[in-house]
Amino acid sequence: MSDYPPDAPASRPGDQAANWNRRVWRLAGPIILANLTTPLLGAVDTAVVGHLPDPSFIGGVAVGSVIFSFLFWGFGFLRMGTTGFTAQAYGAGDAAELRACLLRPLALALGFGLLIILLQSPIRLIALWAMDASAEVEGHTGIYFDIRVWSAPAALVNYVVLGWLLGVQRARAALLLQLLLNGTNILLDLVFVIGLDWGVAGVAWATFIAESLAALAGLVVILGGLEQRPGRADWARLSDPARLAALMRVNVDIFIRTLCLVLAFAIFTSESAGFGDVILAGNAILLQFQAVISHGLDGFAHAAEILAGSALGARNRETFRRAVVVCTTWGLAGALIAAVALLGAGPLLIAVFTSLPEVRASAETYLWWMVASPLISVWSFLLDGVFIGATRTTAMRNAMLASLAVFLLADWLLLGPLGNHGLWLSLMLFMAARAATLAFCYPALEATVAPQGAGGTGARGEGPD
Repeated sequence: MSDYPPDAPASRPGDQAANWNRRVWRLAGPIILANLTTPLLGAVDTAVVGHLPDPSFIGGVAVGSVIFSFLFWGFGFLRMGTTGFTAQAYGAGDAAELRACLLRPLALALGFGLLIILLQSPIRLIALWAMDASAEVEGHTGIYFDIRVWSAPAALVNYVVLGWLLGVQRARAALLLQLLLNGTNILLDLVFVIGLDWGVAGVAWATFIAESLAALAGLVVILGGLEQRPGRADWARLSDPARLAALMRVNVDIFIRTLCLVLAFAIFTSESAGFGDVILAGNAILLQFQAVISHGLDGFAHAAEILAGSALGARNRETFRRAVVVCTTWGLAGALIAAVALLGAGPLLIAVFTSLPEVRASAETYLWWMVASPLISVWSFLLDGVFIGATRTTAMRNAMLASLAVFLLADWLLLGPLGNHGLWLSLMLFMAARAATLAFCYPALEATVAPQGAGGTGARGEGPD
């Protein structure tokens, strides 16, 4: 099933490089387009309320989005773990395991989604207490929460669908589903908020409807594709203790890792709220830029994730190494382009988000942090992709715990003397620490990938972390 670029000695180096570039872009191109629809949605969410008469509307949507980021991103293992295991099964040519890699996380997604709905009252209470925003912002956040929480099962199913499609290298199908999800959401944003004047409730209803529609469409796409593949679900394999243990280990590691990531951004938003509604709104706009950067550059990280996982499943160290090098090269080029674009067009982009002069002034004051961000962040994005594809998640977990400690220490030391600049500096140090800790672990990871033709550690990430 493997279709790597030819590595035969007769192939010219230039031909091999061109093949690898095409391979990376066949994956990264659709993923970048798909990923960019997500921050575009956040941008539209912010923009449609940013032109309402008070900054508390922006703050309400921003805080509400952070709450669900904390909830849903915490279950990001449903996407990341699914991609890693599926890519390895795909590289090994194991059709039965491909089905198992879908059904196991789907069961988890539905269970966790229903649990979130059942626990919505205490979750809402704790979340609003933790964010410590103004009364106006809390009121808008509560409206947003009470509607969007019902989309939890669909949102988590979408993670599994996306992860599985990426694992089998169906990047175009993933793109179409993301376009459906976010395109529907954007259209309904405009209808509900601008057309019907539903305010923050309109943003929440748009998200609920779009996530439900995308989950249904994604399952239809996957089931249609599975009907064309030989084989059927192996129920004994689904309940195999060793495979379930590997799944739970990876999921727990990624959960802790993602929880640390979301916690850092939640603390950032909470600290922003402490500076007042204007700085909170300005920082929320700049975080939309950060979202665009991360989702765009994640296209190359996802390509590294897919190719690294597939190379591990095929037990080919040379292919693994080439995937990392080529994806890193293109990721760095993308980071440089993003930095230059923000340097030149930053103030114009801020003006698109809000017409409030005080919010625009606040965002422009701290814009240069966003210019530096892609050059600092890209390394952690790319390394994340490699480690997820290889399902070497213990190292990821430990690296993120250390990075969160760096962020908390920097926040404690810098917030007082530097104010909001100290908050942004703490976030950049967090990104740098993520890259440094993963880079330290990378040589040990590469050493566990079997050389071409060797026995290796297997195709399911069961080697040492």
